[in-house]
Amino acid sequence: MTEEEAQAWMRDELLASPEAMAQLDALRAIVIEESARQNLISASTIDHFWTRHIVDSAQLLPFAAKAKPERGWIDLGTGAGFPGLVIAILRDAPILFVESRRKRSDFLHTTAEQLGLHHVKIHAGRLETLPDDAFGVISARAFAPLHKLLPLAHRFSRKKTLWLLPKGRSAREEVNGIFSTWQGVFHVKQSLTDPEAAIIVASGVTKKGRA
Repeated sequence: MTEEEAQAWMRDELLASPEAMAQLDALRAIVIEESARQNLISASTIDHFWTRHIVDSAQLLPFAAKAKPERGWIDLGTGAGFPGLVIAILRDAPILFVESRRKRSDFLHTTAEQLGLHHVKIHAGRLETLPDDAFGVISARAFAPLHKLLPLAHRFSRKKTLWLLPKGRSAREEVNGIFSTWQGVFHVKQSLTDPEAAIIVASGVTKKGRA
């Protein structure tokens, strides 16, 4: 996917408005500028920003089309803002970023303010310090392997919670590795942006033996 194809996909398939496209372009400029001060993204991805970061994040949204906005979205380990900031630009509904690194959480706070994303909240701390709550969608990009992620994050899920977890080539192996202790409906979907990457889409995730 070229940068032109990535932008066309955003407009034609995701129906991103001109205003959203302008915000995403502003996000691109902000991230690239900040990357000179802290290591937000790899320099090798700058020329492929729309593909590697924007579409790679935005492709989660069609899976969440039936998720009720009022139930909220939690993005674990938001880091440089992917997928969290992209989702927040495209979806005007509550979203909570969890980021323990101070420089990253400060960057997320400043960027959300610059882009006028008033529906964003940021938990600047470890996930373990966040009080229990229920969310409609849980996303995590490069946060932890599935067998570690589920024990950490399942207290934020309910039966209808949707899990959207971008992964590399290990996605199917990670899913197969958790069935001795976890149950639910798990699908592994091909990424639009990387032939070696996938997205774990899961629902009804519960620990085996739990009522």
